[in-house]
Amino acid sequence: MFIKTSHNPVSIRLKRYEYGSASNCPLPEGCKHCINGSKMVLLITGRCGTDCFYCPISPEKKGKDVIYANERKISGLEEMIEEAESMDATGTGITGGDPLAAMDRTVEAIRMLKEHFGPGHHIHLYTSAVDPEKAARLCAAGLDEIRFHPPMSQWDDMDFGTMSKIISETPMDVGIEVPAIPGNEDRLEKLVVSAVKAGVKFININEFEFSESNWNMMEDMGYAVKDDLSSAVAGSEEMAMDLMRKYPEYPIHFCSSVFKDGVQLRKRLIRRACITAKKYDVVTEDGTVVKGIVYADDLDDAAEAIRRLRVPPDLIFIDRERGRIEVASWKLKKISKKLPYRSYIVEEYPTFDRMEVERMPLDYKRH
Repeated sequence: MFIKTSHNPVSIRLKRYEYGSASNCPLPEGCKHCINGSKMVLLITGRCGTDCFYCPISPEKKGKDVIYANERKISGLEEMIEEAESMDATGTGITGGDPLAAMDRTVEAIRMLKEHFGPGHHIHLYTSAVDPEKAARLCAAGLDEIRFHPPMSQWDDMDFGTMSKIISETPMDVGIEVPAIPGNEDRLEKLVVSAVKAGVKFININEFEFSESNWNMMEDMGYAVKDDLSSAVAGSEEMAMDLMRKYPEYPIHFCSSVFKDGVQLRKRLIRRACITAKKYDVVTEDGTVVKGIVYADDLDDAAEAIRRLRVPPDLIFIDRERGRIEVASWKLKKISKKLPYRSYIVEEYPTFDRMEVERMPLDYKRH
């Protein structure tokens, strides 16, 4: 039997973070890795038995049995390890869909991550299924933290007896994570009060937001964005903050919509860029990578031509997979007019797919 204290009964002063996030309790351990940009996001499956109308999962993942490690679609868990290494991940957040819909795969992923990176690699998981037997399996595999996401239809009368059993019988940190959905203030309050009584260690309240997959449905239900620069729903932040002020002694953390992109994603990109960048890459303050690109029919001849213009070999790379030559941007700017090839300065994300942000041609006569 594991004896736990649910939270510190002494009121903690509300702490505000960047971009509107706030907390009246110590941050959950999984959130610390996320804020540092050192958490890998592992979508273990897109399948889920709970059809939440606000689900933000993208169309290429929703309802499909696919695996993504960060932005990288993978075919096997060995590639998950490669992605985690590429960003020197200190932790992993396992999500879906619902990871419990692919239980064997989820357990294997947890075991592989712990075996490869050691017990200090923190792993948390999101699920809507409160299942003691599956929770015990996850715990035995090495899961550190489980976050239950009950659908809104259960907020009024959720039975926390089963969750209390998981809390008392496993050493995992157990929390609740739900969005603040305007118009449902009383239901959210009931859920939060019941969760605290059941002994959860933390409650994460996310700012409600529009996404590519739920935009039309959300508009039909009368929700609106709070401003022109955000996908967050108007009134969601105020709803969460009012609840935190009403229950200052409760372990509540509010995560804003822009915090995810403005802090968490940016830090993860910078981290990955600094680890994977080649000598000729320039890493920007936003975590993107700037490099020179040359296209030619014969890549070996083109590379030799670039070397003849006194560009050191370690500032040149033949990328045969993408059919191009990568060159230090500052060098290519100086020599592009002497080359009979299409040349560009390109800004890319450091992600596996290296999505292009911007491209600037260096010799306009050839483009």
